Amino acid sequence: MKLYAFPQATLEKAIARRMLGLASPHREWFADRWSQKPYKKSFLEHKAMPLVTLLAKGKTWTDEEWDRELAAWDVRFYDAEAEVLRPLIEGDGLIQLMQKNMPPQRAQALLDKLNHDRHA
Repeated sequence: MKLYAFPQATLEKAIARRMLGLASPHREWFADRWSQKPYKKSFLEHKAMPLVTLLAKGKTWTDEEWDRELAAWDVRFYDAEAEVLRPLIEGDGLIQLMQKNMPPQRAQALLDKLNHDRHA
């Protein structure tokens, strides 16, 4: 998937802000990992930016393109990661403009992915 050119600093700020509102133990789990540069880089590259790309481009893709790109996004989420990313789908700050014309079934497909593709 060719990632959408969304400013990484803005995304990092949105994630950090969301992290502060997490309930325990998710906040401690995520904060501990977020402070580690390799985890932060991997989380942004493999989970957050592809999600933003699906939000930004997903509303104009055909059903075939959408299905292919969503299936190609092969990641598993920890509970705390899902809690951090959920507001990006539901509407959070500047990213809210991306959700504006997102078909509801596609937004639900992203939420389903967060809820079901989990680490054991």
